[in-house]
Amino acid sequence: MRRLLKWLGVVVAVLVGLVAVAVLFVAIASERRIDKTYDIAVAPLILPTDAASLAEGQRLATIRGCTECHGADLGGQAFIDEPMLATVHAANLTGGEGSATADYAVEDWVRAIRHGIGADGRSLVIMPSYEFSGISDEQLGQLVAYLESVAPVNRDFPEPKFGLMGRTLFIAGQFPTLLPAEVVDHMAVAPASVPARASVEYGAYLAASCTGCHQANLGGGPIPGQPPDALPSADLTPSGHLSGWTLDGFVHTLRTGVTPEGKELDPAMMPWTLTREMTDVELEALWLYLSSLPPIASAQ
Repeated sequence: MRRLLKWLGVVVAVLVGLVAVAVLFVAIASERRIDKTYDIAVAPLILPTDAASLAEGQRLATIRGCTECHGADLGGQAFIDEPMLATVHAANLTGGEGSATADYAVEDWVRAIRHGIGADGRSLVIMPSYEFSGISDEQLGQLVAYLESVAPVNRDFPEPKFGLMGRTLFIAGQFPTLLPAEVVDHMAVAPASVPARASVEYGAYLAASCTGCHQANLGGGPIPGQPPDALPSADLTPSGHLSGWTLDGFVHTLRTGVTPEGKELDPAMMPWTLTREMTDVELEALWLYLSSLPPIASAQ
């Protein structure tokens, strides 16, 4: 009996040691990637100053999701508050106390928005720059000009903290969007401008904002960073519900949050309160592009 207890003690000690080594590995490996710095040169960007451009920048801040994450006043807000996963606040983008961007030069805005890199050279956290890497110079200029014009908000936040579960998921490749600088194509060349017309091409440009939740192929699935039991995003290809919709039904859904089947969409899951600000041309272009995609179901 004593020998059995002795061996059980040895087994427990070995298991505890293995767990400690695994935790240490996760901590060191994740911290090394979090602290990595990037040196990305960006081309100069000229900011417009006319009222029409600032108004368009404000609209872009809505439909591109800036206000959804950073708050209606862009002063920042809690984003993830799960200590085992992470505690992250969307940054204060205004010039007030606690601002993350008060000292930004135009080039810093470009690196942050298109490349997911902060002024210190490290990757930003959960900033969907992979959706913005292709935004045109014209629209990026309008957006940055507006962001620099908003009223200052005094709101300070602590640095992000990552729990053991979040770090483990990150190292296991299940939280790929944690550090956007790792997944952005830094060599991508953005267009100077994109003609706003009801076309598949313009729809593809707009659909970049959908890929963060609906996957790169827009076929839907688990949303990165969400708990395992969270509802998956919808299939936006012709193999999904959209196959039975019309353009009018699509526009109605993105403007009211009510689908042709009568289902009310949760704005926390599908931000129709943002898409309702899109123009008729933008919504038709998006519809044309989604309708042109290959059905995901038939491709599997």
